[in-house]
Amino acid sequence: WSPGTDLRPLDILSEVAPGGGLARGIRVFQAQGLRGFQLAASRPRSLGFPASRLFIHCDRFPEEFSIIVTLRVLSVSPKRNEYIFTLMAEESPRLLLGLRYAPGKLHFLFWSRERAGSWQTRVTFPNVSLSDNQWHTLVLAVSGQSFSLTVDCSIPKDVVVETPFPASLSVKRASFYLGNRRRRKGVFTGLLRQLVLLPGADATPLICTTLNFRVATLSVPPVLQDQSVKPASNEVLTPPYETDTKVTLGTRPPCTKQEKAQLWFNASWRGLYLCNGSVWISMLEVKQRLDYVEEYQNLVTNSETMGIEVFTIPKVGLFAATASRYSPPGSAIYKWTDGKFVPYQNIPTYQAQSWKYFTIGKKIFLAVANFEQNERGQEFSVIYKWSRRKEKFITYQRITTHSARDWEAFVIEGEAFLAVVNHREGNNHNIDSVIYRWNPRTGLFETNQTIPTSGAYDWEFFTIGPYSFLVVANTFNGTSTNIYSHIYIWLSGSFQLFQSILTFGAADWEVFHIGDRVFLAVANSHSYDSVMPAPSNLYAINSSIYELNITAQMFVKFQDLLTYSALDWEFFSVGDDSFLVVANSFDGFTFSVNSIIYRWQGYEGFVAAHHLPTLGCRDWEAFHTPEGSYLLYSSAKEPLSKVLKLKTT
Repeated sequence: WSPGTDLRPLDILSEVAPGGGLARGIRVFQAQGLRGFQLAASRPRSLGFPASRLFIHCDRFPEEFSIIVTLRVLSVSPKRNEYIFTLMAEESPRLLLGLRYAPGKLHFLFWSRERAGSWQTRVTFPNVSLSDNQWHTLVLAVSGQSFSLTVDCSIPKDVVVETPFPASLSVKRASFYLGNRRRRKGVFTGLLRQLVLLPGADATPLICTTLNFRVATLSVPPVLQDQSVKPASNEVLTPPYETDTKVTLGTRPPCTKQEKAQLWFNASWRGLYLCNGSVWISMLEVKQRLDYVEEYQNLVTNSETMGIEVFTIPKVGLFAATASRYSPPGSAIYKWTDGKFVPYQNIPTYQAQSWKYFTIGKKIFLAVANFEQNERGQEFSVIYKWSRRKEKFITYQRITTHSARDWEAFVIEGEAFLAVVNHREGNNHNIDSVIYRWNPRTGLFETNQTIPTSGAYDWEFFTIGPYSFLVVANTFNGTSTNIYSHIYIWLSGSFQLFQSILTFGAADWEVFHIGDRVFLAVANSHSYDSVMPAPSNLYAINSSIYELNITAQMFVKFQDLLTYSALDWEFFSVGDDSFLVVANSFDGFTFSVNSIIYRWQGYEGFVAAHHLPTLGCRDWEAFHTPEGSYLLYSSAKEPLSKVLKLKTT
């Protein structure tokens, strides 16, 4: 050991809770199952302690170090800055070192004498979004002029500045202050769970070893750890933390921002629910089990329907948008009214294939994928915007597409994207599909990246930890349906190839989670190759489920299921049970084919549980209302879709 090079983690938070006790001005709160410190703005000085308690052998701050923070940030006003911690000189108002958060930004501050006189340097990390009432873990690594910030083990944000961190920053007669800079202004209003200084090392490899990146830990004060305590005889234990909640009994109360984090106990359902600011989320109830499926509503559509999108507009209601095969009459949007879907709005479309509902901030959009040209010979797919005044969707942006099959909307690092699947241009199926990026300045989607696809049908976006993926269902390359579909990963501002999987007329991908396991299911529609002998049945073919193997860093086949020209998978849950329903459309002889609900049976995988008669089934959507859970399927062979109700026990 030599002065200033001890590599022990220095737990700053534990210094304000010595021996399990708490300093004045600190309370323990629990949120989302984790405990954190809440700080009182009225006593900023009580939240400090001398730096000498940490720096026992050396009064110099390390030249290279990491700071690890786990925190939960509340909504912060645009002009407000909040200090996570500071190191202050005792005999002056000088801030020697500190970490400060502002909406969308994180600032690291330090005092340097490298220039003439003394100077405070600010290192700013932009596009750091923490104000979502979720737990996040930050790792700030400092070495000379290089500063690196890792949020939830995502790709690091690196900044190089002109002024290096000082090689000899004295902490003699200095104190650490938790959540403030020794004054009431700028006190941190969220929860702090972890604040650790690790000298001499980048802590990222130590932290990023678990799938639960947001709450990865190096050192947490004992009072914040989840330690179960067994009561003595009839003793009632009082939890060592507070929760700002109340429980409402009786009929369903309103759930708005004012009731957020409040509880409602439904005695008739024997259920406990938590308000998330808009809807009641089930926390504890007698778990339901799927018993059988019954026909609930015959939904007459404008024509045969290629796809359905079910969505909820806050404070307006539940809707279903149908993609009609023919135009006129166009595609219809239905609204759930008195327990049924009723016609609400008709929109001109041109052999519509699918709809995609998404939001950007407070804006609400609905995009249609048109397969054919309009009356003027123009080939557009259209984005519609919800008008709160008219309570209708109105045309917002037209985008040139080529026999578009599908739209996928997603957000990466705070930016909104929209990807279209272009199926073919004339007789050429090997064309580019396009990813568009939202431009906040113009309020329009602009081309960001093109990806070569082959007769593609579907995009599916998903995230695993800090990583974002986009998988395409390639269907036909002009001579064969037995081709590779590709999974792409977002790296350095664009999607790059991650893995290729052999598919057979792939029409749909469905990603889903069961516990900590991640699955990806492909719907294979048919096997055809112009240079190979045709199989006895082109359409009776296995569709496959793949599971993420974290060690191999790839998806590996988990299970094959025999399907009949499968066009869609839909994952849903009832109680603790997980299900997959497949859209079987054609068995080689008839379009009257049973679509099947598979139940997750653990070691056995997915096992057929219910056989549902369907006609040319094209798409499934699962949805829930206060009255129960439902499935809705569209038919590509008759102008009739069906709503099925899941009967439970």
